[in-house]
Parts: sequence; C-alpha cells; structure tokens
Amino acid sequence: MTSVDKKPASFRVFKQDLNEETKQNFSKKGALAIDTEAMGLIHGRDRLCLVQICDDEDNVACIKIDQGQKSAPNLKELLENSCIEKVFHFARFDVAALASNLRISVNPIFCTKIASKIGRTYSPRHGLKEVILELVGVELDKQAQSSDWGRTEDLSEKQLAYAANDVRYLLSARNQLEKMLIREKRWELTQRCFQCIPVICDLDQMRFHNIFEH
Repeated sequence: MTSVDKKPASFRVFKQDLNEETKQNFSKKGALAIDTEAMGLIHGRDRLCLVQICDDEDNVACIKIDQGQKSAPNLKELLENSCIEKVFHFARFDVAALASNLRISVNPIFCTKIASKIGRTYSPRHGLKEVILELVGVELDKQAQSSDWGRTEDLSEKQLAYAANDVRYLLSARNQLEKMLIREKRWELTQRCFQCIPVICDLDQMRFHNIFEH
C-alpha cells in the first residue's frame, strides 16, 4: 500500500484563478484530475470555495474562490479545453458547481464514480476512498471532508492535504477503470453516460429531480 503522506511533486495555492504559467503547463496535458470543495451540497445556496487540479506528474494546484466571485478566466479556459479530459469522482456535483458559480462548461468529462458503478459491479462501495484503496492501493484520510472551506483566513494544512489527496490518485484510478470496462465490454456504454452529465447538471441546478421515473 502506498503511503498517503507522500508529498506531491509540486503544490501551489492560488487566489481567485490560476496564473498564466500554471495554466499553460496544465494545458499541455491530455487529462487532468479535478475536484471541488463547497460550503454544502445545494447549488445556488452553498458557494464554491476551492478547486483542485492534478496532472499525471503529481503537480497539484488549488484555487481558492472568493465569496461572490463569478469568474476565473484561466481556469475556465483550461476546463473548457476540448483536448483535455477532465477526470472527477462524482462529476455530477463538481460540474454543476463550476457552472453555477463560475459559469464554466466542463468538457470532456470522465467520472470515476460512474465508471466504478458500471465496471465494479462486484462491489456496493463506490465512494472515492473505496475506489482509490482497491485500484491504486492508497488509503485516503477523509477527516477534513466536512469542514469550513469558506473560511476567510488561510486553509489549514490538514484541509489542503485532504484537498490535494482527493485529486492525486484519480488519474491512476481512471486508467484502471478504463481497462476493466474495456475487458467487460462496457466502455462504450460508460462513455455515453459521461456525455449525459452536463444535462443532468443543468437539471440539478434548476431543481428538477427524478424526471426519468414513472
């Protein structure tokens, strides 16, 4: 099992947006792991507070979003770049949060939670901690998950370590899930599910629920 205490190759914290250099470095990648932290789970009520990014070389950037902030141009350009796959765990929440708070239309999308549910049908456990433990061999510490991400002072070291670790292993998990889905002949179906995520996010933001049920 890999130690979760291993430090990332680089770790930077930005206020409001990525700088140009970091945006350009991330723009060279074919895939990026993305996560967000918010004050709660209801879009429009609970604001976005943090966006985390990690590339395949374990370079991590965290962008602290100010209260009332409505845009982040460099982040928007990066996340809307159609040449870069954005990898989330439970993309449904993060994609809607980015759209609702910063007017970012993320594309294309890979969701490790959806991929896990379609590929790992032998398990009822599809949370990030369980997926990363099985596929990557890292046990994540989730103690800082429910904390005040909107604090005006600097985030604590524990919060930043939690935020970084939530993206550092997503790309490895994504690659393992792709292999499994191709092997089980479920890859095409999974990709079609990813294409539905922006529509579901729009429905969530407008408070439509269970519209596909009888």
